[in-house]
Amino acid sequence: MGIAIRSILPVLAAAGLLAGCATPPPRSNQAAYQAYQQQNDPLKPMNKVFYRFNNTLDTYVLKPVALGYIDVTTPGVRRHVSDFMSNMQAPAQLLYFMASGKPRDAGTTLVRFLVNSTVGIGGIFDPAATLGYRHVYTDLGLTLAGYGVPAGPYLYLPLFGPSGVRDATNIPADFVMTPTFPPPPSTGLSIFNYSSAGLNVVNTRAQLHGTISNVKATALDPYATFRSLYRQHRAAQLKTINRRDVVTPPAWYPASVRARMKHQEYGQQ
Repeated sequence: MGIAIRSILPVLAAAGLLAGCATPPPRSNQAAYQAYQQQNDPLKPMNKVFYRFNNTLDTYVLKPVALGYIDVTTPGVRRHVSDFMSNMQAPAQLLYFMASGKPRDAGTTLVRFLVNSTVGIGGIFDPAATLGYRHVYTDLGLTLAGYGVPAGPYLYLPLFGPSGVRDATNIPADFVMTPTFPPPPSTGLSIFNYSSAGLNVVNTRAQLHGTISNVKATALDPYATFRSLYRQHRAAQLKTINRRDVVTPPAWYPASVRARMKHQEYGQQ
């Protein structure tokens, strides 16, 4: 993971240098100019090079590995892997929710991490959800968006895929904020970090297999479709965060009490 982080920094620097190289259509061609502005993809030539690189890597490496992984695992196993990876992200998300001024989401994240790390055996299981503390998500890019930082030009990053100038900050932040980053390096820890990172990539690719296959099979321009899907997904995540910082009544509260707490909460919004 450290190697990947170091390799992506020159790419981001190059993106900044190349931003002025894309030539927009003349303003006299109003329809083309508006489409160019809406795409917000001034680095499209470079992005498409990286898209073709990732697509080749996916076709000959990631997809076959993911299909083999699907064959030897069950949906339940893949869900437990996702739960474990989600639990690893919880400390960082706790800080992001606090920085965003979302105390209830921060509290939910803290309870989930404590419960799932212990009763849930390191996050392999999700007993916190059974107790009423369901998963809430954020990251550094969404936190910055909450402070009004614009998404910036679209980026398609080698290895990492769709992103943007703002959301690219998630890459180094997620690496530094991982619970296994602060301890002194060791062979065992390095093996765990690389193994978990690799497993996360394969598990995520397996979960997205249907969507990716459908886009590649049906879209006239898969690159543009993936760009649109990414932006829609990020917009939906931000919208969810903005409206969701609500009280989490534990499951053991009486139903009438939980209903009243929810009603009072939404009545204040």
